[in-house]
Amino acid sequence: MMGPRHTAEEATPLELRGAIIRLLAMLVSLAILVIPLIRELPLGASTKTSVLAWLLVVLALYWLYSGLGYRALLLIQLLLFSAAAAVITARIIMVALEITSFSIIRRAAQALVYAGLGCAALNLGGMFYAFVKGKDRLDQG
Repeated sequence: MMGPRHTAEEATPLELRGAIIRLLAMLVSLAILVIPLIRELPLGASTKTSVLAWLLVVLALYWLYSGLGYRALLLIQLLLFSAAAAVITARIIMVALEITSFSIIRRAAQALVYAGLGCAALNLGGMFYAFVKGKDRLDQG
């Protein structure tokens, strides 16, 4: 069985380029296809946020396993997405118990999702910077 691949810290410029393309393709398809599809589902706002948060947890685990970025940022991202999923799931349970006055919980979960997506953007930017820097070193050497 193949273990996790190494992350951006150990990647060659060629491996970084492949990881950048894969991560960018996933983020673009998430933004263009998945999020609009989730918005169209006939569900409440909390349930939609929950679906997105759990999907992002799965993606963050995949990104970590596949080595698509910097380990520290990937772990922070996973933590943020997991916290969002847990918080919004608690909100759904509260609504099921007819406790509906805590809309701040959904907003907190959304903030955690946005923070996690910010980590994904930083991760992608850092990989692109390392790729350009590494490519320049190869061109000079």
